[in-house]
Amino acid sequence: MIVEDDDSLRALLARELERWDFEPCFPEGFGNVAEEAARLKPHLVILDIGLPQFDGFHWCARIRELSKAPILILSARDSSRDMVMGMGMGADDYLAKPFSVEVLVAKARALVRRSYDYARGDSETMEHQGLVLDLGTCTVSAGDARAELSRNEFLILRALMGSPGRAVARDSLAAALWRDEVFVDDNTLSVNVNRLRAKLAGIGHPDAIKTLKGTGYLLA
Repeated sequence: MIVEDDDSLRALLARELERWDFEPCFPEGFGNVAEEAARLKPHLVILDIGLPQFDGFHWCARIRELSKAPILILSARDSSRDMVMGMGMGADDYLAKPFSVEVLVAKARALVRRSYDYARGDSETMEHQGLVLDLGTCTVSAGDARAELSRNEFLILRALMGSPGRAVARDSLAAALWRDEVFVDDNTLSVNVNRLRAKLAGIGHPDAIKTLKGTGYLLA
């Protein structure tokens, strides 16, 4: 689903994405973007920030409440603060305008591939100190408490559980999440780790992830 109010840019993106076998769809207006996402059920949302009525940050948060589809934000604002805000609202990636259409297509393909490759229905689980990560449903549980994880949260926890009690470098986590990306702001990893921490706290494990200054993270 392409959410962009610039008609010429929207048409260009649709045309280029169709060349790579995407099937672009569009919301009917910009007043109910989240509801349109729920209706259309897209596998990927490309979301402009500068929209009429409400900006893309607002719609990003609303879409994330209703859908797990990866969200790629487009914005003429390229400050670290805006990038972190977008990730904090639930976006999976951020691309500043002006941008290369080839880069956008590459990011779109990478997001779709990784978002759906990691959840192919494996029945295995990983366990550590009372936490159980289900690799098939992409959920984490502790006793009767359970939390659903986003793609990035799942990949971070899987990497940490793969090295229990040992530090995992920030660069290693970033490479696992964004190995195909041209550029990743370092703050985006921190935002994703903090979102994962909040979900682990919600199931009774607030101190599961330790920060090792200058090194990375450790699953205690």
